[in-house]
Amino acid sequence: MSKKTLVLTGANGQLGKSIQKLWDAAPIHDCFHLLAFDKQQLDITDRESLQQQLNNLKVDVIINAAAYTAVDAAQESEANAELAYAINAHGPKNLARWAQAADAKLIHISTDFVFDGTATSPYPIDAQPNPRGVYAASKLAGEQAVLEALPNKAIVLRVSWLYSEYNSNFVKTMLGLLATRESIAVVSDQIGAPTSAGSLGEVLFNIAVSDNGNGIYHWSDDGSISWYDFAVAIQEEGIAAGLVAHSVPINPITTDEYPTVVARPAYSVLDRSRTEADFTCTAPPWREQLKLVIQHLADREQTH
Repeated sequence: MSKKTLVLTGANGQLGKSIQKLWDAAPIHDCFHLLAFDKQQLDITDRESLQQQLNNLKVDVIINAAAYTAVDAAQESEANAELAYAINAHGPKNLARWAQAADAKLIHISTDFVFDGTATSPYPIDAQPNPRGVYAASKLAGEQAVLEALPNKAIVLRVSWLYSEYNSNFVKTMLGLLATRESIAVVSDQIGAPTSAGSLGEVLFNIAVSDNGNGIYHWSDDGSISWYDFAVAIQEEGIAAGLVAHSVPINPITTDEYPTVVARPAYSVLDRSRTEADFTCTAPPWREQLKLVIQHLADREQTH
């Protein structure tokens, strides 16, 4: 039986790199070829170029992991705002239009930021979005464009607090601060659920091979914590893995004490139940995933 083809955009992002690392050992490898493109190789914002390139391939599934993620920078200049919309809204629309014409499936990654963070229990998939800031609004516009252009074969997967051993993210930032500071302060009144790019990759493989599903889904690892709780756990796991030399004080602060250009959601835990039901997957505990990622970082450091 000939293999199908899966196109991955955003290959140099932390999710793109994690998917490529997982690919060869995953069951999806037996039935799909992976074609991974970074933004130089496949520019989703250039509709004509995109169509020309994809028309030369027989594509069955696209995972769109390309994104503009600089939350504060998007707010700070008109040029950045335009770039955020180009990548987060117009690019996904171009992919969805091509997929509609080619009868391909599109899995588009979105974010918990589409919500305003005023909830007190996990956001269901049909909760009313209320984006705060340009980045969040651009991501919501992307969701809407994808679902409108590709009503029957599009999956929008919202994800919260994504991190990995690649690129820059909260876990790697904290490890860097723990190595260089005498103490650090971390916000304790914003609650969410971390998601490792590795566990997300496995779920995306399940979705890619499944005939099930359409519309909006949510994913994160299991549990809900504050950024402060996350930082404390990063230090503990970092010490255990030999990445952090010694414990430093981590002080809880309020959002008001750490102002940002764009307000972060005070609560952004996502309800995963539809994803778990439709794609027969169970979210792993967030702490277990954190331990894995920190161990990967420690292993990499030992080999260099």
